[in-house]
Amino acid sequence: MSVTSVREGGPILKGPWNFKDSPINRDIKTSTHSTTNRWTFDYNLALVQKAEELGFELAFSRSQWLPEGGYDGEASIDAFVALGAMAAATKNIMLISTLHVLYGPLHPLHIAKWGATLDNISKGRWRINIVTMRWRTSCLMWLIVTGVAENGWRLENAWITPKPLYGRPILVNATGSAAGIEFAAKYSDLIFITSPGGAHIDSALETLPAHIATIKEAAKAVGRKVKTLINPIIISRDTPEEAEVYADSIAECSGGSLGSSKFNNNANAYKSDAHGWRGRKDPNHKQGRNLGGNIEIIGSPEQVIAQIKALHKTGVDGIQMNFYDFAPDLDYFGRKILPLLKTAGLRI
Repeated sequence: MSVTSVREGGPILKGPWNFKDSPINRDIKTSTHSTTNRWTFDYNLALVQKAEELGFELAFSRSQWLPEGGYDGEASIDAFVALGAMAAATKNIMLISTLHVLYGPLHPLHIAKWGATLDNISKGRWRINIVTMRWRTSCLMWLIVTGVAENGWRLENAWITPKPLYGRPILVNATGSAAGIEFAAKYSDLIFITSPGGAHIDSALETLPAHIATIKEAAKAVGRKVKTLINPIIISRDTPEEAEVYADSIAECSGGSLGSSKFNNNANAYKSDAHGWRGRKDPNHKQGRNLGGNIEIIGSPEQVIAQIKALHKTGVDGIQMNFYDFAPDLDYFGRKILPLLKTAGLRI
């Protein structure tokens, strides 16, 4: 949009919106394949309660800081507030809140108090995922939240109650860079990893073993153990052909406006220079359809099981599943795929 110069009689000043080829005017690509996703608190809570009923171990809430519409259309609820409310409405499932420390100012003492309270409400089920591009800032925040040190912050007679049920909350990071791995190996318990080979399952299976080994060795070098999780999107139907049609229809329906009935899954929608996503630009690897998630698992229930088993063999400790149309796809997973996981020995 244009604005008028503050100087009386001055010219109209043009901005990025006035140029068709400017980055802000480029299409934010989204699949227009219809979904039932709504992203309100009630919708999210229903999904988490369904996941808990199915025996899922954790629910992860990311924090969104994107332009209007973002990934979620009309609703993007705060991870801290939402998970706090869900803690009182669930019993067993772990709840992971995401916090971007760059969007402060947030004093670590406040975060520690909030976390201790959420830990108390959830009876030890709450966890925190701290996100930052500045590893030193994140490190200082981490040390204070966990009570290890006061580095760089002014704290006098600081005291937090109630005390976490299990000493401290489980700490989570998502990382792919060398600096991030070094940090996570020292302080994190769970590490969300990405495929160095991009979203295609074949490339992921080829590149993940060495990547996971590097992370585990980094933790071992500092006398710690960590667990790794990866985020696949599950696209499944009764037959391989039906699953391919579903996946293709999602991929082909790109363009259009954002909204509650569309789900932005295109990796080009918001470009990232994060190390964890560089595999998607590597021509040496097979590339996926940009359906969502970090890797794509597509096929019949039997094919999905085979791909999850193959992922397990790479050394990854667990998967944090993502779906295109969350409610019906989660229900389908519970009915058609979960029993096969148990038969395969991948679920107790």
